[in-house]
Amino acid sequence: MSIETPKLNEIKRLTTPLTFKNQKAYDNSGNEVKISETLSDVRLVVEPKKGILSDDEVLQYAPLSKLASAIRLKKGIGNSQDVLYIKESLPWYLGLYYVVLICISFAVTYAKNTILMFILLILTIIPLIYLYYIFKLDKYKKVNTSKKQAEVTQATKIEKPIDNYTGLDSLKEYKKEINNLHVVFDVKQEVVRGLIKKRFEPPQITYDKFIKTIDNAEKLFLTQEESALNIINLAAEDTQRVRSEIDSKIESMKRIINQIEDLTNELVINISSDDNSGEDVKNLIDDMENLIGSVKDY
Repeated sequence: MSIETPKLNEIKRLTTPLTFKNQKAYDNSGNEVKISETLSDVRLVVEPKKGILSDDEVLQYAPLSKLASAIRLKKGIGNSQDVLYIKESLPWYLGLYYVVLICISFAVTYAKNTILMFILLILTIIPLIYLYYIFKLDKYKKVNTSKKQAEVTQATKIEKPIDNYTGLDSLKEYKKEINNLHVVFDVKQEVVRGLIKKRFEPPQITYDKFIKTIDNAEKLFLTQEESALNIINLAAEDTQRVRSEIDSKIESMKRIINQIEDLTNELVINISSDDNSGEDVKNLIDDMENLIGSVKDY
C-alpha cells in the first residue's frame, strides 16, 4: 500500500517519541512541543498540521491533540473535557475576571448604588451564559449534522467512485482496520530502524542482529496481513470462524506493532541516558524474536 510523502512524514512526526533537551521537548523536526495544562489534565502532545491528515487519521495518530478534540466535537462524540482542552486558558481568565469583579463588588456594596449593583449582576451572569453556550455539546452535533446534510447534497452531484472491493460487505470494516495498521507499521518500523542505526552504528554485529529481527518482524507482519486480506476477499459466508481467524491475524499484527513501539521507546531512553549497555534493548529484541517464533508456530 502506498501513501503520499507529506502524509507519511506527518504521521511519522506524530508517532515518533519526543526528544528532551534543556528541560524542553521537541518533535522529530526539531520543533518545540508546548505543555498544555487544564484544571484536570497536563499534556505534552505534538499537534497535527492542518490540511495533511483526514479527520479519522488525526483521531488515530494524535487522539490527545487539540485538533482531535475539535474533530470529536464536530462529529458529535466529544465531551466537556474536549471543550476544556480547546479553551485551556478559559478557567484562568475567568478566575482573574471574577477576582476583579469581587473586588469591585465590595466598593459597589459599600456605595449602595442600585444601578452599579444591577450592572455588576449582569457582569456576573454574562460569563455563565458563555460557559453554558460552549459546554452545550448539542450545538456541536447540530453544526456537524448541518454540514453532513450539505455534503450529502453535494455528493449527489458527483459520480460515485468505483469500489474494487469484492468481498462480503459485512467484512469490509476489517479491510479498513488492516490498511490503517499497515500505515502505522510502516511509520514505526522506519523510526525504529533509524534509532537502531543511531544506537549501534553499522557495521556492528549487534546492528545486523537487530535489523535482521526487524526484517523478520516486517515479513511476519506482511504475511499476517496478506492472510487476513485473503480471508476477507474470499470468504463466502460471514461466520464466527471466519471472524475469529481475521481477528487472530489482526491481533498478531497489533502485537508486532506494540513490540516495535516498546523497542522504539527503550532505544530513545537508552540513547538519551548515560547507561549505554543496551541490556534492556537487547531483552526487547529477544522478546520480539520470541513473539515472531510464537506467531509462526501458531
